[in-house]
Amino acid sequence: MKTLRGLSILLMSVLSIVFVYPSVSGATETADIKFKERVEAPETDLELRGVGILRYLGLFKAYAGAFYLEEGVSIDEALGDRAKRLEVEYFRSLKGKDFGPATVKMIEKNVDKETVQRIRTQIDYHNSLYEDVNPGDRYALTYIPGKGTELALNGKPKGVIEGAEFAAALFSIWIGKKPIDESFKRQIMGL
Repeated sequence: MKTLRGLSILLMSVLSIVFVYPSVSGATETADIKFKERVEAPETDLELRGVGILRYLGLFKAYAGAFYLEEGVSIDEALGDRAKRLEVEYFRSLKGKDFGPATVKMIEKNVDKETVQRIRTQIDYHNSLYEDVNPGDRYALTYIPGKGTELALNGKPKGVIEGAEFAAALFSIWIGKKPIDESFKRQIMGL
């Protein structure tokens, strides 16, 4: 009986390590992936708010991410017309053609149908920019008010998509009311 209880405790401990990833507010590194504390963006500097790991099915690491906002901007204003950046570094290979359908699905979860219709051209253009990624590749989305959202792969700009409404819809995938993963959202927002 003691052996069974001991195994149960050990199993619970292992599962808690696998399924509960601690909040890393203020951290600049997670899973040996480093992110800068500050990044320069046109007309402003952005400061790191948090880093985290997104896990597929709660088990497999998909990517590490970092979220940045302007200094002095509250996290409650993150989806507003404020400069922001999300960096995502991948642990696994993904096909570029797979990003588009996932992007549309998550935007549709977070914004109403009328908004999706208004920004459909921007969504389609954004999705056309995606390329295949391999482990270690890093996408960055940087929104600058009045300029648009730049998608970059490994530091190389792929294109800029205009519009604050599009930016809010796109960033809602990770930090909206129905994010891709609630734990990841809390981690990258430093909550």
